[in-house]
Amino acid sequence: MSPTLVFFIIVIYFSILIWISYITSKGADTHTFFTANRQSPWYLVAFGMIGSSLSGVTFISVPGNVGKIGFGYFQVVLGYLVGYWVIIGILMPLYYRLNLISIYTYLEQRFNFWSYKTGAAFFILSRTLGSALRLYLAATVLQLFLFDAWGVPFFVTVATTLALIWVYTFRGGIKTIVYTDTFQTVFLVSAVCIAVWQISSDLGWSFSEMVTQISESQYAKMFYFDDANSTMYFWKNFLGGAFITITMTGMDQEIMQKNLTCKTLGDAQKNMFWFSIILVIVNLLFLTLGALLYFYTAANDIPLPASSDDLFPWLSLNKFSLLVGIFFLLGIIASSYASADSALAGLTTSFCIDFLNFQNKPESVRKHQKFLVHVGFSVLFLIIIVIFREINERSVIDAVLTVAGYTYGPLLGLFTFGLFTRLQVKDKLVPIVCVLSPLLSYALSMNSEYLFDGYKFGLEILIVNGIFTFIGLWAISNRKLPA
Repeated sequence: MSPTLVFFIIVIYFSILIWISYITSKGADTHTFFTANRQSPWYLVAFGMIGSSLSGVTFISVPGNVGKIGFGYFQVVLGYLVGYWVIIGILMPLYYRLNLISIYTYLEQRFNFWSYKTGAAFFILSRTLGSALRLYLAATVLQLFLFDAWGVPFFVTVATTLALIWVYTFRGGIKTIVYTDTFQTVFLVSAVCIAVWQISSDLGWSFSEMVTQISESQYAKMFYFDDANSTMYFWKNFLGGAFITITMTGMDQEIMQKNLTCKTLGDAQKNMFWFSIILVIVNLLFLTLGALLYFYTAANDIPLPASSDDLFPWLSLNKFSLLVGIFFLLGIIASSYASADSALAGLTTSFCIDFLNFQNKPESVRKHQKFLVHVGFSVLFLIIIVIFREINERSVIDAVLTVAGYTYGPLLGLFTFGLFTRLQVKDKLVPIVCVLSPLLSYALSMNSEYLFDGYKFGLEILIVNGIFTFIGLWAISNRKLPA
């Protein structure tokens, strides 16, 4: 695919996004930016969340990882399903009952000032790092297949990428994102379906033959029960997936902000239920694609790239048909931008509500400060992406989940302690507990093989982190029930 064609595809794609932004942001104020006036149709939220939840990490890293762990990632996906149902039954009713804009104001109502600010700060840290790493993939693909050919530095590629996101989100915010994410999810799902169809056809397989070939191959292994010390052990991944969802979705302002734009709790719960079902199916499609990619390289004697993250991009843009290449490009842009645009809106909302006390300011001041915060987070994304490019030596999906295990643990502990105890804490000590818990978790993970006879922590480090936080909060509580 020529750089000129790539350029024109990107121009057309973003022209449509900007047009959607223009239509949806008419008459928008800061309240629209943060809540979409609570008028979003639940089915649009559900479908659009597919794109923002999967991101470019799933689009590239999950298929590439099949060569290493087969369908083992599906263990995590099954855990996701359980996590979403916990959100439906416990967290959503709480957020709607309290009529929250920022979900971290719950912590202020339940505990006090420092608990609230600590929870919001950990969200900002977690989502900034996670979303920047996801966007890194899209920038890398654009650099490889467009900007390298024109001699454009990676720094400029990332800056251009972020500028485009900022342009179509800066006015309408979450209202615009509900619609742009729906548009982008269409391309994400279409891209993986077309790729699966194209590779199966090239291999001469019907649908039933494809299923048979994959099920009888080494890639079909889905469940790992044989070695509890392994990071692939089923219960580690299943429980880790469940708690990652509870924290990275249910305790994450970015994702929950979309759900809170629905008119009623019932609509939001319907949205989350159908989203969780569709998400399982789409992830299974990505795993199927991964197996087919390795079958294709073997059948055509194509050497594997050094990084598994490069497999799908390289084949799509060099070996497959032009149709696959175009939809791959649209899919990676859609998945990465759907995740990054909602992250920028969520981070801007959290910072404005949780740290700038927007509720008590006139609209003119709110607009100006929201503008500056939105730009500030865009610049911060740029810095993180450029640094990560220099130090990265692992699959991006591994990096994202590893970061989440340490940064979301304090949120898990705070919300769990608030929901399942009636104890009050010494509020000023909460930040100390929430900083120490990830440090203790990291130290434990680094020494686990020595301490526990070869045991390696995987995704379950998030649970351990949450437990450390819970214990720390219990230790600083007065352990006297309120009258």
